[in-house]
Amino acid sequence: MRVLRRVLLFGVIGLMLLCGVGAAGFGWLWSSAALSTAGEVDFSNRLAVPPLAPSRVDGEGRRVFNLRAGEGRHDFGNGPVKTWGFNGDYLGPTLRAKRGEQVVVNVRNGLAEDTTVHWHGMHLPAKMDGGPHQMVRPGETWSPRWRVDQPASTLWYHPHPHGQTAEHVYRGLAGMFIVDDPKTSSADLPSQYGVDDIPVLVQDKQFDGERLDESTSQTSGVGILGDTIAVNGTVAPYLDVTTEQVRLRLLNGSTARVYDFGFADERPFALVGTDGGLLPAPQHTKRVALSPGERAEIVVTMRAGERAVLRSFPPPLGLDPLSSRFTGGDDTLDVLQLRAAKRLADRPEVPERLVDVPRLDPAEAAQRRDFRLSGHNINREKMDMSRIDTTVEKGAVEVWSVFNNDGQPHSFHVHDVQFQVVSRDGGAPPPHLSGWKDTLYLPPSVRFEIIMRFADYADPDAPYMYHCHVLFHEDAGMMGQFVVVEPGQKPGNPAGGHGGHG
Repeated sequence: MRVLRRVLLFGVIGLMLLCGVGAAGFGWLWSSAALSTAGEVDFSNRLAVPPLAPSRVDGEGRRVFNLRAGEGRHDFGNGPVKTWGFNGDYLGPTLRAKRGEQVVVNVRNGLAEDTTVHWHGMHLPAKMDGGPHQMVRPGETWSPRWRVDQPASTLWYHPHPHGQTAEHVYRGLAGMFIVDDPKTSSADLPSQYGVDDIPVLVQDKQFDGERLDESTSQTSGVGILGDTIAVNGTVAPYLDVTTEQVRLRLLNGSTARVYDFGFADERPFALVGTDGGLLPAPQHTKRVALSPGERAEIVVTMRAGERAVLRSFPPPLGLDPLSSRFTGGDDTLDVLQLRAAKRLADRPEVPERLVDVPRLDPAEAAQRRDFRLSGHNINREKMDMSRIDTTVEKGAVEVWSVFNNDGQPHSFHVHDVQFQVVSRDGGAPPPHLSGWKDTLYLPPSVRFEIIMRFADYADPDAPYMYHCHVLFHEDAGMMGQFVVVEPGQKPGNPAGGHGGHG
């Protein structure tokens, strides 16, 4: 695929030369492929903070939320455009629940087409997972229920319809889901939602007049790479900071773009958490790269009266220069301005130790499996809704080896579980991968080993997914299915199978 990609790109260049466009035309193509908004964003709009979703406790002691997916109109700065949202015009409220609570989410589909809601990063039964087997018809309500049982973490929710995930997410169906648990949190971290603990859902958009432009790049191979950054739906956003320390819950909610977050003045910050919860200790750094679906919690120190710009620097995609250029690898994007008040409320320094993260032992692995991602395939096969690709026994620890076998950017997301990174090309993983993860960026030709335990839930007929979270790739078939079964049990037949992907 790497060779094919180069052939296609050089074919475009060759065609330009044959047509007499020549070096000047290629120079235009090359220069137009990189984007920089550094220093050009006016940060004139107050950052919208998604409201906390209201909930009630029913007669069975369950916390009940209500979500309605529907059409709307949202202004990204040049007038309202058609969008989708949960309980509003664009995006959705932040759901928040405590470990140990039983929750119910009534999902009403107010759209004119089928959709789903997947609880990304959540440990729950497969029938409640919201993957492509749990479609919600127009006008119908789906009410998944489960017991929240995982560490304090920043999760999110988004649609997962087979072949249409990218467009449903791009149009605006997404929101955060925060899990609280005092035993796996730290009282010394900022924690007042909307004040010093801020959701930062980052997406890229492009526009065609008065509508969102859903066209994909012909040269990138990853889908949509927009030229406008929206944070929580706000373009050119600023955040008024009133405390010495502010916690930003970063979520890459884009369909394809990889970000490398840092600050324009190169100030360090503390990386305190990743997908599945807090790290054992803060990592003091100047950069954190996130591929689509990944999250990071960072704590930034501010001084009274100053301003700081959160920026995405050219991300370390690990691609050859030509491929990197056309997939956003040379892009610099200003994201969010922090504006500190003249007086800031005191907040404690980030502690040197955060939480204990028990390590899974590879020696306990019941199975070792290999997954090779290439083109739009995993292990040379495209997604088939009626086929079970992998069968796992409940309670088993497994080590999966995942490998990007082509020259495109890929990531790997596993439903239901949080995993730990055992190794990167045989060596120890970097410190920022020392915690729980559910999504991992895969540079080409780099082998990762990840370890996970498949606890609690078994159902031979209800599969979970694993897939590339570059949603253009997922929709094209880069996804597989696994079931968790009782020891000795055989896999069944996926309910609601819709055949293979064409």
